[in-house]
Amino acid sequence: MGSEGSWRQLLGPEPPRWLTRGRGAGGLGLGVERRQGAHRQRCRDSRDHRGQPCCLRCRRGSNVALMLDVRSLGAVEPICSVRTPQEVTLHFLRTAGRPLSRQALQHRPPSPTQLEEEFLRIPSNFVSPEDLDIPGHASKDRYKTILPNPQSRVCLGRAQSQEDGNYINANYIRGYGGQDKAYIATQGPMPNTVSDFWEMVWQEEATLIIMLTQLREGKEKCVHYWPTEEETYGPFRVRVQDVRECPEYTVRTLTIQHQEQCRALKHILFSAWPDHQTPESAGPLLRLVAEVEDSPETATSSGPIVVHCSAGIGRTGCFIATRIGCQQLKAQGEVDVLGIVCQLRLDRGGMIQTAEQYQFLHHTLALFAAQLPEEPSP
Repeated sequence: MGSEGSWRQLLGPEPPRWLTRGRGAGGLGLGVERRQGAHRQRCRDSRDHRGQPCCLRCRRGSNVALMLDVRSLGAVEPICSVRTPQEVTLHFLRTAGRPLSRQALQHRPPSPTQLEEEFLRIPSNFVSPEDLDIPGHASKDRYKTILPNPQSRVCLGRAQSQEDGNYINANYIRGYGGQDKAYIATQGPMPNTVSDFWEMVWQEEATLIIMLTQLREGKEKCVHYWPTEEETYGPFRVRVQDVRECPEYTVRTLTIQHQEQCRALKHILFSAWPDHQTPESAGPLLRLVAEVEDSPETATSSGPIVVHCSAGIGRTGCFIATRIGCQQLKAQGEVDVLGIVCQLRLDRGGMIQTAEQYQFLHHTLALFAAQLPEEPSP
């Protein structure tokens, strides 16, 4: 069967209308032929000085290359940039905040569920062991996953002339208004770090130590690093001058001596706070903050307040955040708990360990706000 017969069988007795008429005036084939003819006529009438067609279609197949000058486009900015997880973490911690007025804190506080959701969004900013390039540091870490952030790490000056470097698991922590080195957050001393701890106290000219853990809470949380009366730790001689017992804490007045120089300092052991939990009420913590505020050591010392629990992040973070929050409320009439915790975690990863501690922090600050004098009417 010929090709014509095949087409007729496939297409029927007449070609389909789109082959003969097209959509619009004239058949498609005729329309195409007319347009091609008109195009060839325009190309004959329009040639360059060498007699070559100006139309790129008519010059197809020649050795003429198509050149695009991209220099005139200028610098092209990327549509978006991909940030690393660490960059995302730092951006959140540097920018997040939610200020609460005294009235909102007391009468319209966020619900426990809202606070838990907010807390879980805060990046921990923990340090990976691979990012802490300090040989032998693991033997001086109480918990292998809780390490000092490198940029704010306390480095010992080695008054003891030891060969194991300048390492101690401790970080400088900013205070109210971003005050630099207002605190040192550290872990509970271990048997092999007691002399390091006293070296840090001496080096930083600290006059106040806040201890927020028992020595044992099921297991060892901290060694007994201060003397009953008098003891030597490396090159430092520490003596107890006075002991004052309070319902929730014990205050010891100490002296520390290195060579011929001697300094006085205060040690406060707060015993009303179980590990990974919150106190039964906020009153004892606020009384501890008041003790610190009223202490002459706080007013006269330029050194940081040394704060520790066992790991140096949970109860330690709560105390520091509470004091900063109280200062904010007193000075500004509002408090940004989220912003405070973010600032703490920039300096030491994991500060404030649980959502319950975050909720307790809000509760404590609401109680403090209620104790402040009434704000003057506008």
